[in-house]
Order: sequence, then C-alpha cells, then structure tokens
Amino acid sequence: MKNRKYFIKWISRNVLILGLVSLLTDLSSQMIFPLIPLFLTSLWSGATIIGIVEGAADTTASLLKVFSWYLSDKFKKRKIFVLIGYGFSTITKPLFALAKTWPAVLVFRVIERIGKGLRDAPRDALVADYTEPQYMGKAYGIQRAMDGTWSVFGAVLALVLFPLLGFQKMFLFAFLPWLLAVFAILFVKEAKKMKHENHRNYEHVHKHTKVEATSLITWLKLLPRNLKLFILVSALFGLVNFGYAFLLLKAKSVGATDERAILYYVLFYGVYTLVSTPMGILSDRFWRKTMLWIAYSLFLCVTLWLALVTQIWRVIFFFILFGLLFAIVDGTERALVVDLAGKEWKWTALWVFHTAIGIVSLPGWYILWMLWDKISPEATFLFAFAIGIIIMFLFTFVNTKKTKAIV
Repeated sequence: MKNRKYFIKWISRNVLILGLVSLLTDLSSQMIFPLIPLFLTSLWSGATIIGIVEGAADTTASLLKVFSWYLSDKFKKRKIFVLIGYGFSTITKPLFALAKTWPAVLVFRVIERIGKGLRDAPRDALVADYTEPQYMGKAYGIQRAMDGTWSVFGAVLALVLFPLLGFQKMFLFAFLPWLLAVFAILFVKEAKKMKHENHRNYEHVHKHTKVEATSLITWLKLLPRNLKLFILVSALFGLVNFGYAFLLLKAKSVGATDERAILYYVLFYGVYTLVSTPMGILSDRFWRKTMLWIAYSLFLCVTLWLALVTQIWRVIFFFILFGLLFAIVDGTERALVVDLAGKEWKWTALWVFHTAIGIVSLPGWYILWMLWDKISPEATFLFAFAIGIIIMFLFTFVNTKKTKAIV
C-alpha cells in the first residue's frame, strides 16, 4: 500500500493532461522525424547537410526555451506559451510535403522547432508548479514516458504507411493528431501561485550590476561553482550527443533498407518509453549522479562499438542501449540541475542549462556530420568517444552528496 500511494499521490491534473498533449504530439512527430534524414538522403543530400538541418533545428528549440521560460515567468503565464508553441508547430507540419530541396526542409524544420522552443520550458514549469519536489524526477519521468508511448505508435505507423504513402503523403497524414494535441491544452490549469525566480533574479542582477542586458556569462557568475561544472559537463554531452539520426544512417551504411531502419527506430523509442518512468523513480530514490554515471558509461560503450561494428545485427543492439541511456539522461540531467541550484536559483539554473545546450547544438551536429562526410563514420563515433572520456573525467568532480530536493 505504501508503494501504491507513493506512485499515485503525486499525479496532478497538469501532469496527466500535458502527458496526453505530449502523447498526441509525438504520435504526429514520430511519423515525420525518422523520415527526415531518409528524405534528405533521397534528395541527394550528404551527411553534412543532414547535420546542418538537425543542428539548426535543435539549436533553435534550445535557445528559444531560454526566452519562453523567462517571459512565461515575467508575465505570470505559462499556458499561453504552451498553446502558441504547439499551435505554431501544428501549422508547419503539412509544409514538409511541399519540400523539394534540402533548403526548404531546413526552413520548415526550423519553423517547426520554433514551436517546440516556445512550449517546452513553460510546459516543464507547469509540471513543476503542480508537483511536490520529492517526486520531481518521477513526474518528469511519466511525462516523458507518455511522450514516448505514442512516439512508438507514430514510428510504427510510419513503418506501416510509408511504403504505401511515400514521403509527401506521410507528412500530410501526420497533421491530424497534432490538432487534437492543441485542443487538449485548453484543459490545462494555470497555477494560482507561481514562484517567479527567473524574473526576480533578473531584476536583482540589473539592480546590483552595471550592465544593461544580462548575458549567459552574467548568469554563470551568479551560480554555484559546482553547478557551473555540471552545466559544462551537460554542454559537452550535448556537443556529441548524436541522437537517432546517426543510428539510422549507420544502419543504412551496413545494409538496412529505409523500412528496416524505421523498424530499428521503433525499437529505440520502445526501450526509451518503457524505462523512462523507472529511471525517474530511481533518480529520486538514489543519487542522480549514479544514474548519470551509468548513462555516460553506456554512451562510451555505444560510441566505441559503433565505430567498430560492421554487422547489422550488432547495430540493432545499440538502438536498445541508446534508448536506455537517453531515458536516463533526458530527465535526470534537468533534475540534477534543480538539485544543485538551490531554492533561489533553480529556474535560473535551468535557464542557463538550456542556453548552454542550445549554443553547442549546431556546432556539435556540424562537426559530427562533417567528420562523417569528409573522413568516415568511424571518425564521428571516435570523436564522440574522446569527448565522452573528458565528460567522465569532469563529472568525477561534481559534488552531489549535499544536494536535497528543492522546495
């Protein structure tokens, strides 16, 4: 009974509705996203072009999270930013069907990610506003699990329908679930009492410093040294976190068809979905640092072995491992940032965290894909492995023994 109460008493209306919104959104998105690298390949685009497209998309989303978080805090509204963000992404989905060249795909991909950048940070804040601090990892875990659940179904639909519809018609079909997601947002409740750490800290900086506009460096100076070190670790991981696109192309390079590559993507997201909530629970009950040690270690194993593997059945195994490490990192890094920040600076710390990830995304993707194109796929994974060693070394100096759940 005790364990049953532990599992259900923290679930709020917003956690469930926002999980449903994410569920519908990813049903739509995952009918499209695994197709984009394959679609670009069909347009005779090289790996570097794919890196530019995906890197620009990730950078746009990450940097916009910074501004949407602050603005939602300043104006005491989060729901409107979530609604605009999802709405913005909805209207861009059918545009992919019109793309005939890679620059068009780039433009539409960036526009779609603008919506993600506007919605994600306020959405995370809405979850936090309605969740007790000791259950934060679990709340984000189940939100990500609901997100991932229909990612699997979306990828399965892509696998089943792609041979029948082709690229353009699949992009149009994916528009429908997104409309339902936007409708579901209307039932989200805005918190009556919001804590405005971002806006209060912003005003504090302007009052006590001789600068007219705050910058990332200004914010970093205000954060604890231990937290700054972990943000550096996270940024380095963001620099070489190659994601599923590399796995898809690796599978193709060893003989997989487009349909088989999508099937492996389904496997990746299936693992991610199954373990997201358990990983969130473990990060709440045990040291988050231990969980990240496991994830970073898995990353080293995956990158090194992918550099050496030439048999397709072994590539399948790495889709499974990557799903596991992604499930750990996705929620645990953010939860540890909150733990290390302290009560007064938790939102500001997340602000800086998202900024750092956004800054490194585009150059990271470009470097990795350029290595793939100009040297070899093996060079990409070996570079990621080398940076992973540096990450593990720096992470040993991050002290988490004195961290507590933040109220």
